[in-house]
Amino acid sequence: MKKLQYFILLSLTLLLTAQVSADSVAGDVVRVVDPYIRAVPPGQKISASFLQLENSSDQPHTVVTASSPAAEVVELHSHIHENGMMKMRRVMKITIPAKGKTVLQPGGLHIMLINLKENLKLNQKVSLTLEFADGSKKTITAPVRKIQMPGMMKKMSL
Repeated sequence: MKKLQYFILLSLTLLLTAQVSADSVAGDVVRVVDPYIRAVPPGQKISASFLQLENSSDQPHTVVTASSPAAEVVELHSHIHENGMMKMRRVMKITIPAKGKTVLQPGGLHIMLINLKENLKLNQKVSLTLEFADGSKKTITAPVRKIQMPGMMKKMSL
């Protein structure tokens, strides 16, 4: 009888642990929406990736690093206003709130691709892997797009 009780208790513990683990794996509950990489002129060695991260779970999740076979170095970045100037800074994490979203966009949070290994071509598909604080990973494919910074058309027409 004691062996049966032990077996039942162990089985319930494993079942509950598996459920908690399944609910907390960021790679499964964070959805990536509209990922793309900025097209840059031939020879340019730096680009950026933009996307939206949507978290369907009841707990926040955090991207702690990213990688891509298209670049030697991939870093998480943000823009900040400092002394009246806009500056780009590396950040150590990007958090997606519980049941919320985080937008990576020009002029804000983004993923830098540094020392590109080849020239990026319009519509080329580039693999990008996000790693979360819980150790899970999500690999996506992002097309290369030509984008324009907000306000550039206005400045150019003056």
